[in-house]
Amino acid sequence: MATLIHTLADHSDDVNYCAFSPSYLATCSLDKTIRNFTCSEFKSCVLLLFRSGKVKDGSLMACAFSPNGSFFVTGSSSGDLTIWDDKMRCLYNEKAHDLGVTCCDISSHPVSDSENGFKYFQMASCGQDNQIKLWLILFADFLGVQLKYKCTLNGHSAPVLACAFSCDGQMIVSGSVDKCVIIYETSTGNILHTLSQHTRYVTTCAFAPHSALLATGSMDKTVHIWQLDLKQSCADIVENESKVAVENWSEDDVSAWLCAQDLADFVGLFKMNNIDGKELLKLTKESLANELKIESLGLRSKVLQKIEELRRTTISVSVPDEFLCPITRELMKDPVIATDGYSYEREAMENWISNRRSSPMTNLPLQSLMLTPNRTLKMAISRWLETQQK
Repeated sequence: MATLIHTLADHSDDVNYCAFSPSYLATCSLDKTIRNFTCSEFKSCVLLLFRSGKVKDGSLMACAFSPNGSFFVTGSSSGDLTIWDDKMRCLYNEKAHDLGVTCCDISSHPVSDSENGFKYFQMASCGQDNQIKLWLILFADFLGVQLKYKCTLNGHSAPVLACAFSCDGQMIVSGSVDKCVIIYETSTGNILHTLSQHTRYVTTCAFAPHSALLATGSMDKTVHIWQLDLKQSCADIVENESKVAVENWSEDDVSAWLCAQDLADFVGLFKMNNIDGKELLKLTKESLANELKIESLGLRSKVLQKIEELRRTTISVSVPDEFLCPITRELMKDPVIATDGYSYEREAMENWISNRRSSPMTNLPLQSLMLTPNRTLKMAISRWLETQQK
């Protein structure tokens, strides 16, 4: 049971993000301000406004505290990352993402550079530009505070909505509008795992602090809990391969896919019938029964369902990005234009604005909730579909 013990009403517009440090609570808002509250007693949570800061451009969309709470970073819809100290003084500002910052996180382990004597923190930011950027926040007596760019991770094909470091800082996870969760190795930027079980865009992700668990949340109304294996598994190989071309899979790739779908009992049967990626996509209810001799109706249905999911994934890879709804990442049937200038599937956008009045793409307030049919785009999609059927 949760008991409401305090309500803050200090912002003049929507609140986008909040984060705790050992001593403070920071809140970010569309009103361009960040407010820092002191918590004299966390048990009773008597909160007093300590200080507030304001950015010049854009709305504040994200913030993250350093492990000791001595500074924090904010990200804005204009794409800026700003470092503040615990007295709300702006220490550093840098343009990071062209289309706006959606999330940022700081690793819980500060690192000392023995060669230069600097103390630095790892930070990640992600944005509407489909990118995750890794940074080093440096503290040096003679230089002050610096934000040093490290590298860009380009695994996603759509805006990245969430990112988080593992407890030891060796991995970073991200969630995106492309419905995928990607786990990277921080030191190299290599992709360790790609998880695509969510059916709508992924809005949040978090590592457990003291175990190999990962949680991911999505607009498909589910939260997935993952047990991580640091060695790349068959499932991860398949997820990466499926994004390239299923029809080019070898028989071994198909076997790995069967294992990942809890269908390992069929590996021998599929190998005996020389089922590669191209043949896998051709399988039907009849061929499963008559050619592969799978007698159980339930098992045939399960295999066919997994194949249908794979077919949909394969099709979605080849669909021009402008034909996909930014909310569902599925081919649009009834595209409409919102007042933010972007086109969406009508049903998805109607569901979106029934709960909020901000743009799915920019997070900024919509000037109007009016949706205009995009007939030109609908005709283009129809023509494209006709070419695919030939």
